[in-house]
Amino acid sequence: LIDRARQKKAARHGGGMERVDFENIDQAINADDDRLLQIDDAIVRLALKDEQAAELIKLRFFAGMTNLEAAQSLGLAERTANRIWSYARAWLLAEMSRSETEE
Repeated sequence: LIDRARQKKAARHGGGMERVDFENIDQAINADDDRLLQIDDAIVRLALKDEQAAELIKLRFFAGMTNLEAAQSLGLAERTANRIWSYARAWLLAEMSRSETEE
């Protein structure tokens, strides 16, 4: 049990970082100001790489749309939006984790 607890705390397993699950995040209204600013900064960086992915994140997170609604708004097939959502969510999580370790 002790070894397992140490392993969970090890840096290579996330250490003391907090997990952010974008799939289960409600709307932005429920997030604190610091988290909103952190997410917005990450979305701006994502937009430089992939504008469509950034727009999808904005619609899902800030507008509270479902994936289908966001896909229709962007003129995408739902499968394409699902693929972009998976990519954008993973990219955003990695970017936020990286920015937290730099602080």
